[in-house]
Amino acid sequence: MNAAEQAINLEFTSKIATVVNLLKAEFPEIRADLKPWTNDPETLELVDPDSIDIGFHFPGWSKAFQSRSILIQIRFYQDPLSDVRRCIGVEAAGFDHRGKQWQFSTVEEWRCEGEIKPKPESRDKLKQICRKIMEVFNSQGSREQ
Repeated sequence: MNAAEQAINLEFTSKIATVVNLLKAEFPEIRADLKPWTNDPETLELVDPDSIDIGFHFPGWSKAFQSRSILIQIRFYQDPLSDVRRCIGVEAAGFDHRGKQWQFSTVEEWRCEGEIKPKPESRDKLKQICRKIMEVFNSQGSREQ
């Protein structure tokens, strides 16, 4: 779901801003898009209400990431018994004019897949950023509803 639509309270909004700042600190030229999904009926059917999706766009093609844009999807699970919402993973995908070129997931093996992948040092940065994102959303006080 678009990050702009998931900014439901001050704490959650602050955490979304922290994610944007994490990427901008590493890549100052990147532009954040808090509404990467359009609101047409076909797209809305595919949207995961238990995720925060943020697009990041380079000013041109990024040699380091082998893409022009990166979609970050932060996945959540709300425990019905404790009512605690936790980040259970982060997924990223790199896109260019041909479509998706690579994908990365913190679930299981933490590896990039695709025909074209980011450079090794960029993959390492991406892993560090994903760890930080999970820390941000799983820190104390993460009881968003």
